[in-house]
Amino acid sequence: QVQLVESGGDFVQPGGSLRLSCNASGFKVSGYSMNWYRQAPGKALELVAGITKTGGPYYGDSVKGRFSISRDNTANTVSLQMNTLKPDDTAVYYCKTLVSNQEYWGQGTQVTVSS
Repeated sequence: QVQLVESGGDFVQPGGSLRLSCNASGFKVSGYSMNWYRQAPGKALELVAGITKTGGPYYGDSVKGRFSISRDNTANTVSLQMNTLKPDDTAVYYCKTLVSNQEYWGQGTQVTVSS
């Protein structure tokens, strides 16, 4: 059974950093592309970052240079390191993958950036 569980969301001041984790079970993250999305109140879902099964990262324009995605095949997790956070980064962050043509999403973790 495929499951994704996010963690690491918190309240942080502008300029701060957070590290989100997506713990996967029921499949191996090394064999699939993994993505981080976010949704702010009243806004559409936005692709934040992803990592292909070959390890290549990609990022949304709004986070390039500030966020970094990585994968730990041993722990079967995908992480999102977020630096220089801005109030506009406030959102619920979701981990998502596609396994056997079916999308799987985690429950989300709240990130709030405010002074």
